[in-house]
Amino acid sequence: MNNADKAVDFFRQGYACSQAVLAAYAPELGLDQNKAARIAAGFASGMRLGDVCGAATGAFMVLGLALCGEDCIAREGRAGVAAAVSTFADRFRERVGALNCPDIIGCDVSTPEGRKKSIEEGLFATKCAPAVRIAAEILEEMLPKSNA
Repeated sequence: MNNADKAVDFFRQGYACSQAVLAAYAPELGLDQNKAARIAAGFASGMRLGDVCGAATGAFMVLGLALCGEDCIAREGRAGVAAAVSTFADRFRERVGALNCPDIIGCDVSTPEGRKKSIEEGLFATKCAPAVRIAAEILEEMLPKSNA
């Protein structure tokens, strides 16, 4: 099973989008899956604020783990990750149509009305699961083969 399949499988098991993406890559990047799920828990549904898609923020965390070395405390040490995040965001927007959760699923799940609509219309399965897969597929294209 590749990482895109793992991420979607985690999502279907009940992991949030951010958790599913980070957990799929965690073992290869030296992070325990349970700890990965805990780290990513607050980033789902656009950080619970209807902002950047959790699948994308999970991918940003993967990029940090995969591409940032011991020098990541310094601005220069983060430059490669910053460039990768920008590239990822462009590719994600191109394939999914947007980067923000409400634009992707067609409602704002940070509101009671949006949450109700998303559940009633099955938007997590029809919109979020594909976004999780696409996020992992983009990571597969971007990450050095030795890291993921």
